[in-house]
Amino acid sequence: MKTMIILMALAGLVVFLFGCYAAENSSVPLKPDGSSYSIATFAGGCFWCTESDFEKQEGVKAVISGYTGGHLENPTYEQVSAGTTGHTEAVQVYYDPELVSYETLLDLFWRHINPTDPDGQFADRGSQYRPEIFYHNEEQKEQAIASSQALEASGVFDKPIATPITKMGRFYPAEEYHQDYYKKNTLRYKYYRRGSGRDAFLERTWEGKEQVIRPGAKAAGNAKAWSRPGDDEIRQMLTPLQYKVTQNDGTEPPFDNEYWDNKKEGIYVDIVSGEPLFSSTDKFRSGTGWPSFTRPLEKEHIVEKTDKSFFMVRTEVRSKYGDSHLGHVFGDGPAPTGLRYCINSASLRFIPKENLEKEGYGEYLRLF
Repeated sequence: MKTMIILMALAGLVVFLFGCYAAENSSVPLKPDGSSYSIATFAGGCFWCTESDFEKQEGVKAVISGYTGGHLENPTYEQVSAGTTGHTEAVQVYYDPELVSYETLLDLFWRHINPTDPDGQFADRGSQYRPEIFYHNEEQKEQAIASSQALEASGVFDKPIATPITKMGRFYPAEEYHQDYYKKNTLRYKYYRRGSGRDAFLERTWEGKEQVIRPGAKAAGNAKAWSRPGDDEIRQMLTPLQYKVTQNDGTEPPFDNEYWDNKKEGIYVDIVSGEPLFSSTDKFRSGTGWPSFTRPLEKEHIVEKTDKSFFMVRTEVRSKYGDSHLGHVFGDGPAPTGLRYCINSASLRFIPKENLEKEGYGEYLRLF
């Protein structure tokens, strides 16, 4: 009984301390129920730029600039910038995993740094500007390592990936004037970012490369993961019905299509690009005669557009990288989302759970 009382007291203390921290740091958001969002920590050179890049991502609730990875307690900007504390400029990203995955944050991170340069980033030189991923738990560690290996295998960079993956220690928020610097000092930030050479490097590196860096993409024999083939190749690879649906915004017959009554466990990917779209864990029988889902598997792979055809206003859904017409989303679905993604089977390819690993989608085995 005494042990239980002590544990309850400790739990209350933790909640109290976090509440105090959140109160002192108003930029740290809490969920409506008072619980905290997931946290990811990245160092990508100047934290003004890194903060700006992550805050534009849907599902990210707040980004805090600060210092981590060193030995000095409560460092100041002047101390860190001198390069003697061991700290690097970093950001802590508070995100909702229901809206954006950690894998997506990793992908965004890689696309906004030079991961082959361990001695700084662009115009900012020294260990205080080194790129680094700081993991908060073993799951993040495994995903970060797999993501780094996938980036190496992709061939995007002709030099080895040299970005360390390190266990998270103490994070020290930077001074207030550094928070949201790109918003507070818009003109100065634009001049700095342009002069740093960051965007010019990223444009050269990623021009024409739309692939998402995902573990298993290379193993699946597809180094250009999720990319859209040329029109001639698409016409050759699709059946007439698949082409009509995906390329000409067509609709297949209800109750007479491949997956409307499919009850097997697995995921559904775009028939053109292969990008993951939906999971059997979110599939339900809507009675419409088409495959229906309560939510996407990867929300960022779904693009919504207003459709005013047939004298009505609907919300069309398309794949981001394949640009395939998938179907429509309606607000008459079941809990927990209340949504019904009504999708054409002809726009999908189903991958059973037992084939996920060998086809390069092993990360989704966790769903089953």
